[in-house]
Amino acid sequence: MTATETHRAIDAVWRIESARVVAGVARIVRDVGLAEELAQDALVAALEQWPESGVPANPGAWLMAAAKHRAIDLIRRHERYQRKLAELGRDLTAGDAAENREFDAVLDQGDDIDDDLLRLVFTACHPVLSSDARVALTLRLLGGLTTAEIAKAYLVPEATVAQRIVRAKRTLAKANVPFAVPGRAELADRLSSVLEVIYLVFNEGYTASAGSDWTRPALCEEALRLGRVLAELVPAEPEAHGLVALLEIQASRLRARLGPSGEPVLLADQDRARWDQVLIHRGLAALERAASLGGPPGPYVLQAEIAACHARARTVDDTDWIRIAALYHALALRAPSPVVELNRAVAVGMAFGPGMGLALVDEVAEEPSLRDYHLLPSVRGDLLARLGRHAEARAEFERAAALTHNDRERDLLLARAAACVG
Repeated sequence: MTATETHRAIDAVWRIESARVVAGVARIVRDVGLAEELAQDALVAALEQWPESGVPANPGAWLMAAAKHRAIDLIRRHERYQRKLAELGRDLTAGDAAENREFDAVLDQGDDIDDDLLRLVFTACHPVLSSDARVALTLRLLGGLTTAEIAKAYLVPEATVAQRIVRAKRTLAKANVPFAVPGRAELADRLSSVLEVIYLVFNEGYTASAGSDWTRPALCEEALRLGRVLAELVPAEPEAHGLVALLEIQASRLRARLGPSGEPVLLADQDRARWDQVLIHRGLAALERAASLGGPPGPYVLQAEIAACHARARTVDDTDWIRIAALYHALALRAPSPVVELNRAVAVGMAFGPGMGLALVDEVAEEPSLRDYHLLPSVRGDLLARLGRHAEARAEFERAAALTHNDRERDLLLARAAACVG
């Protein structure tokens, strides 16, 4: 294997194994920032040694062992190493042979990796961090993305992402956030924070908030991967499976959302033959799994039900808009927000006519949080156009185009404005 091929192999292994390595080391050192540094040291060691020695048969175990060795060395040098090692139940005073056995136990690859990953998920998504910081830290620690890759995905300077990650680690350390799965009393609130981060990552990939690309599939793929991991880590949580169901079904449309030149294609105009049926089946299966767990449906399960209505419709005319409107009503009761009300207005407009939809839109039009939200005038323009009020519709589409930061979406809205003639 050439040096170039080895480096590619290392990169691939790191993407797969980095989260497990960081999680495994964090359990020892109880500091996420320090754990990442030690994991990076192991990566550097691989870059130095593997081109000469070759890629190990179990590269993930090699990285884990290398990182844990560094963690143990650090603890031994630390003035409080006895207390730290006592937490692990290790006794370093019994002689060399016993010492080696103790270290072998620490490095045992039979450790419960799933528990470590779950601890890392809840730590990276801790509510003490801002939303931007949670997203950046999650993509770095759990996704294995570099600072440059995160910055590119979100169209922000690399220095900005680096600062967010550094501040996030400092905040976690300063707040003494434990590297642990939250207790039953706070699990629901903490889980909602984790689900929100994954949802935000996916949404940014599904409809990019800025730039020249309508979608960023890499972010969708990363969010979907994280969602699947989380659902397996907390198999008894319906909302985790609901989120996976939603993301699987939404991701099934990604290819159909782009035209030949990368231009946006709206749902009503999409070629449904291009929808990925494998992802749809996976999504519907996840939705069934969520339903089997019982209890009233949460926000992600309800949104997945809405996505399933679209997935089951062979054509746009087959869509069960009445059921979708009812699901949005249930969602508005479960998780009220102006954006949910806006989406409900769209569904009502499709189910019962644009006049009823427009009435609902106008009820939330003065909501301060929607003042600069480009989809408000976009939805209003669509309903006005269907009512034949073309001059008003054109003005709304133009206003929406002025508010969006995505170049592709701006072109689409201006084209819709130009089509409002007569």
